Amino acid sequence: MTETAAAARLTSGDSAPDFTLPDADGNEVSLSSYRGRRVVVYFYPAASTPGCTKQACDFRDSLALLNDAGIDVLGISPDKPAKLVKFHDNEKLTFPLLSDPDRAVLAAYGAYGEKTLYGKKTVGVIRSTFVLDADGRIEKALYNVKATGHVAKIIRDLGLSSI
Repeated sequence: MTETAAAARLTSGDSAPDFTLPDADGNEVSLSSYRGRRVVVYFYPAASTPGCTKQACDFRDSLALLNDAGIDVLGISPDKPAKLVKFHDNEKLTFPLLSDPDRAVLAAYGAYGEKTLYGKKTVGVIRSTFVLDADGRIEKALYNVKATGHVAKIIRDLGLSSI
């Protein structure tokens, strides 16, 4: 894939690309270990930036509701584990943050490529969220999501609350 080419986007019913990535503590986390549970996998551009912090804290604050519904959350960015551990600790995040510095998993999910930022075309992380079913298939594929209000929308779309 070239720097400007975007991977094909995933849609409902597709098999979620499997992955194994290091978490903030350097432990390997595999998507396959979540089989039997639903999972929200979200991709964000950079730890500790305002939008990414808002989104992560919204997931943190909604985690009990999601977990009670049998849904786990994984956040993935191209940040190195050392940056993720600071973000995780500073924001008291209670779900795994995974490091994808070579952007292979981002690309496999279509969450890396050309995007428009402040009216200019650029190449980078496309803020995206995927809801996976217990069998590892895509239930929902959401691209170019907003950092603010996004988690509440997912909760509403999944029928978990009247938020």
